[in-house]
Amino acid sequence: MSKSKHIAIYGKGGIGKSTTVSNLAASYSTDKDVLVIGCDPKADTTRTLVGRRIPTILDILKEKRDAQEEDVLFPGYGGVMCVESGGPEPGVGCAGRGVIVAMKLLENLEVFSRDPDVIIYDVLGDVVCGGFAVPLREDYADEVYIVTSGEYMALYAANNISKGIKKLKSNLGGIICNCRGIHRELEIVEEFAHQIGSKVIGVIPRSELVQQSEIHAKTVLEKFPESEQAQKYRELSKAVLENDDFVIPQPMDADEFDEFFRGFQ
Repeated sequence: MSKSKHIAIYGKGGIGKSTTVSNLAASYSTDKDVLVIGCDPKADTTRTLVGRRIPTILDILKEKRDAQEEDVLFPGYGGVMCVESGGPEPGVGCAGRGVIVAMKLLENLEVFSRDPDVIIYDVLGDVVCGGFAVPLREDYADEVYIVTSGEYMALYAANNISKGIKKLKSNLGGIICNCRGIHRELEIVEEFAHQIGSKVIGVIPRSELVQQSEIHAKTVLEKFPESEQAQKYRELSKAVLENDDFVIPQPMDADEFDEFFRGFQ
């Protein structure tokens, strides 16, 4: 691979971003240096890679103002390096502040200057806060993927995320359909992608193996490496790695979105 990949994965909370990110990272780790940066206040992106929850940058800085690389970077499965930005207690402070603080610290520690082969950002996409735009606004990430199901609220969030991507003139690489098993799901997601000028780059079927893996704080690729579900994540990782088709999305307005969704009822 001639150029490193700096990827941001966005999506509604609970839609499967963290699962997608951790399994992508596990897939890439077989032959690449990978850095995962959790930008979700839940700070659960890296749990299945490291095997436990790791301290967040915000928490570490409360105890140690002169934090060094070894204080904030944790090795995980396959040698993936993991960071969690963290966030405030619920109801207190700005949820995006952790992202801003984390990016500045990692920059000061020259983590980015080592240029890993793949950097993946897991970013919450249903909170209106400037902190969550940092990976795109400050050019940390070169390409964006949106995780969604075919559910109304997941796609509503995906449409709003595409508005932010358009405003920041960022590169949308495609939609990842993380299936929930609803009627005509893939058809709905494919048509949504078409409506905003993009495409579905990968489909992850619903599987009990995901929950079973997460209960044991492992990725699917580690816990069930020979499974069909693991293969789906490998196929997605390959599609993202080889993708060179990017667009500035053209999101729908609220009325257009509702009309689009009603067409499948």
